[in-house]
Amino acid sequence: MVDQQVRVPDLSTRPYELTVERVMTASPELLYLAWTQGFDIWLAEPSSVRMRPEVNEPFYFETREEGNLRPHYGRFLRLEPGRLIELTWVTGAGGTEGAETVVRVEFVKQPRGIRLRLRHSGFADEAARDRHREAWPAVLARLDERTATR
Repeated sequence: MVDQQVRVPDLSTRPYELTVERVMTASPELLYLAWTQGFDIWLAEPSSVRMRPEVNEPFYFETREEGNLRPHYGRFLRLEPGRLIELTWVTGAGGTEGAETVVRVEFVKQPRGIRLRLRHSGFADEAARDRHREAWPAVLARLDERTATR
């Protein structure tokens, strides 16, 4: 078996990034599972997810926006159960414009719950960054709703 190095995208020519935070209800372990195995319960079209939670493993899923399916591709760069996920994120026109961006998700315990800190880096322009800055809070709210313990 060949040991493969993780190739991190070169973001030096794509300097735009954003950070979004939200205090979540679910445990860091459940949130980790939602990001690595459960995209179909909070983000993706259920039958579209092809994902294995292993570093260097590519994944694919589709979201539905305004009735249209939008493909998303990526691969896991770092996985630390219950603590951190780093993955690449690629979408087409109106998304990352085909650029391989990087999403880093951290779960930080605090008295009121778990603070999810998401940093999305590698946008080529402000417009792409701003579209994602508007979208991520709603996406995280849906994640919180779908994983909240009742």
